[in-house]
Amino acid sequence: MPTTDAPPETEQSTDSTPDEAGVSTDNPTPDAVTFDWAGIRAGFVTCVPVALGVAGYGIAFGVLADQAGLSAAEVAVMSATVLAGASQIIAVELWADPIPAAAVVLAVFAVNLRYSLMGAALRPWFKHLSAPQTYGSLFFMADENWALTMRDLTSGSNRGAFLLGSGLAIWVFWVASSVVGVAFGGVIDDPTTFGLDFVLVATFVALAVELWDGASTAIPWAVALVTALLTAEVLAGQWHVIAGGVAAAVAEVVRRG
Repeated sequence: MPTTDAPPETEQSTDSTPDEAGVSTDNPTPDAVTFDWAGIRAGFVTCVPVALGVAGYGIAFGVLADQAGLSAAEVAVMSATVLAGASQIIAVELWADPIPAAAVVLAVFAVNLRYSLMGAALRPWFKHLSAPQTYGSLFFMADENWALTMRDLTSGSNRGAFLLGSGLAIWVFWVASSVVGVAFGGVIDDPTTFGLDFVLVATFVALAVELWDGASTAIPWAVALVTALLTAEVLAGQWHVIAGGVAAAVAEVVRRG
C-alpha cells in the first residue's frame, strides 16, 4: 500500500527551467531571430522620434534641391529610391548641366562605403533570415535606424524585422520632409539660418549616448575620431568617414585579441 510520504513523481519535472538546459529566456541567441509584424511595428514606433529629427534634415535637403533646380517630383523620386541624406546633398551640390556623372558617382561611393561596415555588424542576426527579408530590410537602412537596430538586437530581442520597421519610419518622414523643403525653397534662402543643418548632428549625439557601452567603448570611438580628423586634413571629400570606421574596427579587433 503506497504511503503519503513519497514525493510526487512529477515534482522534479515541474521544477526544471530553460536555464538548466542551457537556454536563457532573458537573452536569446541569434539562432532564435524572428521576422514578423510585431518586430516591424516595434521598429517603426521606436524610430518615430528619431525620424522627426531626420525630417528637419530632409527639409534642408529639399531647400538645396530646389535651389539646384529640381522639381518636387524629382526630389520625391530621389528620396524614395536613394534614401541617403548625405549622398543626396552631395549629389545636389554637384548638380550642373550637364551632370558630372563620374564625380557624383565617386563622391556618393565614398560616402556610402560605410554601409558595408554597418551591414557586416548585422550579420550575426541577419544570416538567419531569408534573402528577401535581409535585402529588403537593408534597402531601408540608414545611420539612425541602424544604430537603433543594433541597440535592440544586442539587448537580446532578436527582432530581425526591427530594421525594416524603423527604416520605414525614416523613409516616410524623409520623403515627405524633402518635398516640404522644395515647397519652402523660395522662402528659406539659407537652411542654416533656422539651424536645420544642426538637426542631424543633434540626432547623432542622442544616438551615441544610447550606444555608449562603458569605458571600453571609448577606445574605438577615440581611434575613430582621431583618424577621421587626420584624414580630413589630408584627403578631400568624405573619405574621413570610411577611415574612421575602419580604424575603429581594427582597434576593436586588436583590443579583443
